Amino acid sequence: MKILVDTNIVIDYITIREPFYEAAYKIVKLCADKQIKGVMAVHSIPNVYYLLRKQMTEQQRRNVIKSMLKVFDVALFDKDMVFDALDKEDFKDFEDCLQDECADSCGADYIVTRNIRDFENSKVQAITPDEFLKKIDNQ
Repeated sequence: MKILVDTNIVIDYITIREPFYEAAYKIVKLCADKQIKGVMAVHSIPNVYYLLRKQMTEQQRRNVIKSMLKVFDVALFDKDMVFDALDKEDFKDFEDCLQDECADSCGADYIVTRNIRDFENSKVQAITPDEFLKKIDNQ
């Protein structure tokens, strides 16, 4: 199974953000242990780096990104995918359009996110961390 992990899950894990940390930890651990294939969209990397600026030094942020890249593959997008994302008028957030394009291009089974409403019209089904963990437990 392959999942695209949304930026909010990565931030929950890195910052130990409660009450979301436990589920984020379990998902990262499943990916790190190679029980599932975890992927981050390429644009999540600078987003994570930027969001951590108030909590970490530049070197700490660089080290965190390197650690995440040891766990997750990176899904890229090209010009055509950006055009497709721009044409998705039924999405409120352009960044979420790009997440969906990356999930689709890498063959992800799910987008794991806390914001499933933002992905109501996505090509790849969005699922919350808790819902995903229940699916894994039932397999």
